[in-house]
Amino acid sequence: MYQLKLHDLTVEQFLAEYWQKKPLLIKGGFANFEDPISPDELAGLAAEEEIESRIVSNSKGEWQLETGPFEDYSAFGEQDWTLLVQAVDHWHPESAVLIEPFRFIPNWRIDDLMISFSTPGGGVGPHLDQYDVFIIQGMGKRHWRVGMPDATLTQHCPHPRLLQISPFVDCIDVITEPGDILYIPPGCPHEGISVDASLNYSVGFRAPAQKDLLTGLADYLIENEIQGERYTDAGRTVATNIGEITSADLASVQQMLQGLINDPKLLAQYFGSYITHAKHELDATEPDPHYHLDEIAEYLLEGSVLARLGGLRCCYIQANAEDDISLFINGHTITVPATELSTVKELCEQIQLDAETCIRFAEDPAKLKLLTMLINQGYWYFVE
Repeated sequence: MYQLKLHDLTVEQFLAEYWQKKPLLIKGGFANFEDPISPDELAGLAAEEEIESRIVSNSKGEWQLETGPFEDYSAFGEQDWTLLVQAVDHWHPESAVLIEPFRFIPNWRIDDLMISFSTPGGGVGPHLDQYDVFIIQGMGKRHWRVGMPDATLTQHCPHPRLLQISPFVDCIDVITEPGDILYIPPGCPHEGISVDASLNYSVGFRAPAQKDLLTGLADYLIENEIQGERYTDAGRTVATNIGEITSADLASVQQMLQGLINDPKLLAQYFGSYITHAKHELDATEPDPHYHLDEIAEYLLEGSVLARLGGLRCCYIQANAEDDISLFINGHTITVPATELSTVKELCEQIQLDAETCIRFAEDPAKLKLLTMLINQGYWYFVE
């Protein structure tokens, strides 16, 4: 397991002084870092149809972007290109553990692990993102420049699908080496150019826009056939201008819309479902046929170990200590008794259940029933 070293900072100080405020270079953040994946393995993932990948190249100032899958890289030459593979944590368990040291941020905020391989001179150009990211340097070295948010920066598209920014003033200018980590908040311009063949691991965080939240809410209402209240205007007076939508009318509509999100139960069920739904395809395979309770119990009592599916989003909401728990897994809701809070926490916090924990689950009927359901959905699986 990788351990994050913030050196003179505590996690609390990092959150207070840097999180969403200013970038930070964590030199040697992962001591004695070893890459969990090789460039060839990453290329193998990029050959898969269901895995999102792209190559950004720059030849003599001309930017190009191609999307995968990729079978052959010979046309790109020996320099000035980058392969980026999205959501590698869904498909490569050894790489997925790179997310774990950053779990001081709650599960629902973590997005995915993107891995890039760059040839010398490779990069995607100066740009900015609207989300937080930790960029871990793997093999090789990379020249990074990072700046603070600047309203005077302009954006342009050197390629129809590639958004870059105008030159920026940097506050970090560094050559990163294996184990170094860059933290970059939203809106901070940055550019990384590979010094030699290199790997980078980007732990990104979800930052839904208001538009996304409203669209998600509308989808939830439709899927669950929730119509809500109808507009009413008892006590209306005679309209003096029949073409006018008055401020009072708008206030009534605003109050009506706010009534939806002011419903704590509706908001909790919607948001838990929305935020745990995977953005990228999961490598989920349901066992066929499904396991019976006694089969699962037998395997667990024999010392089997269980692992959680890579990229699976697990969160829960419990309004009050005596209330049932809403466990949200990949957009689905499971109602769990309040007495099983410790079980829910383990499922949300642990990416593996060791033999001792599995035996404890097998000996408790409620825990066994819940775990059997999750295994039959392909969300947990036996480690061979």
